[in-house]
Parts: sequence; structure tokens; C-alpha cells
Amino acid sequence: MLNRLDLHDFKCFDLLKLPLASLTLLSGANASGKSSVLQSLVLLHQTMRDHEWSSRLLLNGNAIKLGTVGDVVDKVHGRRSIKMGLSDGELSYHWSFSGERFEMSMGVDHVSVGDAATLEPNMLQYLLPPLINNQTAFEVESAHDHGKSVLQLNIDSLTYRLRGLSYITAERIGPREFYSIEETAAVVGPAGEHAVSVLHLGRGERVLDGLIIEGIPPTLLRQVEARMQQFFPGCGLVVLQVLQANAVTLGLRTSDDTDFHRPIHVGFGLTQILPIVVAALSAKVGGILLIENPEVHLHPAGQALMGRFLADVAMAGVQVIVETHSDHVLNGIRRAVKDERITPEQVALHFFKPRSEGTAQVLSPQLDRLGNIDTWPDGFFDQFDKDMNYFSGWGS
Repeated sequence: MLNRLDLHDFKCFDLLKLPLASLTLLSGANASGKSSVLQSLVLLHQTMRDHEWSSRLLLNGNAIKLGTVGDVVDKVHGRRSIKMGLSDGELSYHWSFSGERFEMSMGVDHVSVGDAATLEPNMLQYLLPPLINNQTAFEVESAHDHGKSVLQLNIDSLTYRLRGLSYITAERIGPREFYSIEETAAVVGPAGEHAVSVLHLGRGERVLDGLIIEGIPPTLLRQVEARMQQFFPGCGLVVLQVLQANAVTLGLRTSDDTDFHRPIHVGFGLTQILPIVVAALSAKVGGILLIENPEVHLHPAGQALMGRFLADVAMAGVQVIVETHSDHVLNGIRRAVKDERITPEQVALHFFKPRSEGTAQVLSPQLDRLGNIDTWPDGFFDQFDKDMNYFSGWGS
């Protein structure tokens, strides 16, 4: 599991050292850096997935498009370089990237794994020093004696987690008449565009034990349908391949008393939540799931249920990082802690503030075992209380 993310001169961050947990919730004002945290991980994922032997960080690809070097370097303190770091509890990994401000990718200047480093690397595999014997070791330059050494390490887990990362943005696709079958699409895609394809191709695969709803066949299709019924009572779904075409249709219904309808004829929320459920239930142990605004088009009870569902996903072995503006999602997670579905140590809460305020950019309230939060910074899911105080004549 990744337990810390470091960013230096990346977008709005001069320096960020962000603790990560099994379930990490990012909250705060608009344009305060929450999405930038997710984007940094997606950049590593995109480069590792699309270009195994690349020695450049790809700023634009199928997963994310961030423009030029000038768009991603901190405009206050940065010049033409950024640094990223990850820690998984055993080793730390750090990269330094640079480029001309008009370029659409960045060269790798420096890579370090633990205490060993490659200086001015000219060959990398998955942005790391190339493996030299059966994917268990690689040769690096020692940062201490400037000589060559072989670092014994199983990096499969890091590359597996980052390459297989699922990223779902807030701008998910709406209902479609049909969905293309993408044999090479292992994840649902940033807009959920491959969700129905992943569901169709993996319909018979077994989901993680910790996510199986008892009494339902443990296969992906049936478990996705059962989860959707929790969010939308009476929901049923059917996926059918179009004859002589690389496409499938999705049929949805909201009652056992009706036939299946085209997605456009049912509530919009169903097609917005389906990619999240498919991504979570198709993930493997050690996988990483990034979600922006999972509450989109869900009513408050559904948003609270989403918080509890994401806690269950994290407990099943999938690391979840979610950006949200919903106090209901937060309270769903708090209830999961109180119900002992997840421990408070497995949850990280981070509240982001605009850098212009001149205070700490990130505050991290702590949960106890009853789901209580130790501190509530101004702006941290407190708008309801402020409004009620105003109506009561106690505030402005």
C-alpha cells in the first residue's frame, strides 16, 4: 500500500508530504489542490502503462491531458522542473522531471529507490531502473560511493499498482445506445467509458471475497447488479452483445415489474454510479482506485451509502483515494468506522486550503473509533451548521 505522496513544485504545491491510508478522503475549497494530488498519480500511471521503456513523463495521454510543462510547474516557486515521491512502507521512490515550458512531456533527471539512485538515467523501465534478473533486482548507481550496485527488490508490486490504477473523473459519460467492446481496456476509463465493456468481458470473474454479497453468485456481473440494487432498489441490468459488432447494449430497470429499458429512460444516476461499482468490484488486491466526486447525481442517503461502500472496498484490499465535497460521503465513512467495518487508522482525512490564505495548505483531522472527528477547521464540511446558525440568528 502507498502510505505517502510527496510533491515539489507541482502545480499549486511548493512542497507537499501527504500521508495516505487504505481509504483517503480529500476535501476542501475549489482550486485548492485536491485534483492535483490525483493527477500526479495518474501521470505516473499513464507513463508506465503507455510506454514501458519511457524515460519521459507523459503529460498527455488517454488517461489525462495536462498540457505543457508550464502548466504543471508551480507558477509561484517553480521554474522548469517538478519532483514526485512515493513510499509504500518498505521503500521510498523519488523522481525528478524537467523540460522546457512549451514541451508536452518531461525528461527524467533523477530516480532514487531507497538509498540508491540513478543519476542522469538514459534507460528506464516503468520509470524505474531496468530490471536485470527475473524482475527481482536492478542495477543502480550508489548515492554514497558513486559506484555500481545491485539492489535486491521486488518492484512488481509498485508497477502493478500504478499501471493498473483506475481513475474516474467527475465528468462521467451519460447514457449511450451501445458501448464499444475494448479488449485492451483493463480499467473503466476516466469517464467510465469502458465500464460496460469491462463488465461484459469480466462478467464471470470472481470478485474479492471481502466484497461478495452473500446469497448472490460471486461473479462480477451478478455482484455489480446486487450492489447497484443497494443504491437503487429494484435495479436490474443486462448486458447483451450486438450481433456481428464489437459492441454491447446495456439494459436497466428499476423494478421487477418492468422490462429492461435503454439507459436514457432510467434515472441519470444509475449510469454515473455504475463505473464506480464496476471499477471497485473488478479491482484486485493491491489495486488503486481514484475517484472524483462519487456523490454526483446521488441523493443524500445514496451518498452516505457510497462512503460505507468505499470503506468496504478499502477493507477488501483495494487502496481508495476519493475527492469529495459531500458531508454525506464523509459521514458514511464515519459510520463505517463506528460499525467497525474499517479502523480509524485505515482512514486518512485531508482538508485543503488555498495557498493564498497564507496558512498550512493541508490540515488532517483525525477519527476515533466512534467515528468522531477531533477538529473541524473552518470550511471543513461546516456549511450546514453555519446556515442553521444564521437562521437561528446566531451568525452572519
